[in-house]
Amino acid sequence: MKPVILSAPHPRTLDLIFAPEKLAQLHATYDVFETSGDALPALPDDLLAQTRYILGQPPLSEETLERLTGLRAVLNVESNLIDNMPYNRVFERGIHVLTTGGVFAVPVAELGIGLALDLARGISGADQDFQRGCEKWGGDGNADACLLSGARVGIVGYGDLGRALRRLLEGFRCRIDVYDPWLPASLLLEDGVSPASLDDMLAQADFLFVVAAQTSENQHFLDAEALARMKAGSRFILLSRAGVVDFDALIEAVRSGHITAASDVFPFEPMPADHPVRTLPGFVRSAHRAGALDSAFRAMGDMVLEDMALMDRGLPPLRCKRAERETARRMQSKPVDHN
Repeated sequence: MKPVILSAPHPRTLDLIFAPEKLAQLHATYDVFETSGDALPALPDDLLAQTRYILGQPPLSEETLERLTGLRAVLNVESNLIDNMPYNRVFERGIHVLTTGGVFAVPVAELGIGLALDLARGISGADQDFQRGCEKWGGDGNADACLLSGARVGIVGYGDLGRALRRLLEGFRCRIDVYDPWLPASLLLEDGVSPASLDDMLAQADFLFVVAAQTSENQHFLDAEALARMKAGSRFILLSRAGVVDFDALIEAVRSGHITAASDVFPFEPMPADHPVRTLPGFVRSAHRAGALDSAFRAMGDMVLEDMALMDRGLPPLRCKRAERETARRMQSKPVDHN
């Protein structure tokens, strides 16, 4: 009898996550029952009792969790954990909660570098001017340009994405400061970056990359006061979750000319058609597409298969990132609606 998987990865699908040969491997190794977050609690007791893995992170109540007597792991196929289960009880039972978000680190970091270069050199704006027939040639088109090379860079948050950014920035010979209150200074120093306070980073960074996960402690912590402390003319690049920024204050900081900004994430997705951010000069927009590459989704499936194979042998998962008892409930990101 094959181990049972309950598959509820909405909005993702098994065809998106697994290459055809890997999907065949999944079905050859496991009995896969596709369900949804709403339908899962109504599944028969015997099916829930036989379930070894849940693919996705559907809501789990205390009652449903008690019926999942054979559960070994919840494999979340998003980039952030969701506070939708009784984590204390999950950890007491030794159930792993795993996230495959690491697959998005390099794709998002690469787009982040692209956004930073756009802000530095006005690439998209120059293209729009060219289309309108009002382009500025040579030095006339570089009045506000600067170099990323040799710049002072600040990174807010230093998880998988922050580390991927640091690796890509090495070629630009930047000085990199990092603010992450969840990490000890020694770890940052060992990685070749400089620990910094948020105030110092805001005042000194030429480019500020915001890649912090949204938690119960940091919602809107980059507010009007923080943005006002940024170095005049600096570039602000938001790649993680919009909830860590006071978005109205960010728009005003750009509108006033104090900073320029780029973002791949927004408070509402899609944003209202008449929202001022859609036409705001000095703001480069990307529609939450930084990590949404087929190669990243397929890497997610590979990661899931490898870790389930380890757990089937009684070994700990090594490819996915494990939720921590002390921080899992602090994660406040809402589920994604679009792949």
